[in-house]
Amino acid sequence: MNPRDNTPIRLAILECDYAPPGIEAKYHSYCGVLTYMLEQACASLDPPQPLESLLAISAYDVIADPDRYPDLESIDAIMISGSRYSALDSDEWITRLVQYTKRVLEDGRIRVVGICFGHQIVGLALGAQVKHDEGWELGVVEHELTGEGKKVFGTEKMSIHQMHRDSISSYPASVIPLAHTPNCETQAMYIPKRMISVQGHPEFTEEMVREILEMFKEHGAVSNEVYDDSMRRVGDKEDGVEVAKAFLRFMKE
Repeated sequence: MNPRDNTPIRLAILECDYAPPGIEAKYHSYCGVLTYMLEQACASLDPPQPLESLLAISAYDVIADPDRYPDLESIDAIMISGSRYSALDSDEWITRLVQYTKRVLEDGRIRVVGICFGHQIVGLALGAQVKHDEGWELGVVEHELTGEGKKVFGTEKMSIHQMHRDSISSYPASVIPLAHTPNCETQAMYIPKRMISVQGHPEFTEEMVREILEMFKEHGAVSNEVYDDSMRRVGDKEDGVEVAKAFLRFMKE
C-alpha cells in the first residue's frame, strides 16, 4: 500500500525479453511471470492480501517500443526484468533503458527493482561495470547473506534460481551489499527507499527453468555436464517468494 495516500503502488514492469513457448502459454509474458511471483508473495503475507490491494501493475515492452516509457509522475516503482540479452551490448534499447533507469534513480521518489539483467542495468545506471564470465551460474544456488541482507530478506540463508554469465564487476559505492555466491560476489544490492536488485531469478519456478535449460541444451548454449548439473539442482528448495516479499516491503518503505 502506498504509505502516502493508502492506494495501491503503481508498479511499471519493464519487459526486457519474450517468454519461451511453454512459459508464454501459461503466463503470456514475463510481466505475467513477475505478476505471478508478486501474487504468491501477497498470498503468503500474514494476513494474506490480494495483489490488487497492494499493486497496480502496468507493462512496457522496452525492446519493441523503446520510445514508450512511463512518465515519472504516473508511477511509484519500476521492476526491470531479466533477459537473454547482455547488458554489455550497445543496442539502442539497452542504452535507453540504462538512461531511463538513471533518471528514475535520480528522481529519488520512485522505487527501482532489478532482476538478473535488470540488476545489471541498475548497476550500470549507478556507475558500475558489467563483465562477461566464462562459466554459467545455473539452477538453484544457495547465497551467503550479509548482515544487512539477512534483515532485508528476513532469513539467515537464501536460495534462488540462477541463470547468468554476465555479472556486475563490483558493487557501486552507493549501495549496501546483500549477498554473494562462490561464483558471483555481487548477487544483491540495496539503497533504502531507492533500489533493490538481485542477480538471480526469484520469479522462476522449476517448470520454467526446465524448459529454458532444455532450450539451452538444444541450441548448444551449455555443455552436457553443465546441463546435467543444473538439472540435478533445479528442483531444490528455493526462496523466491521470500525475495518477492522483500520487494513488497521495499516498495512500501
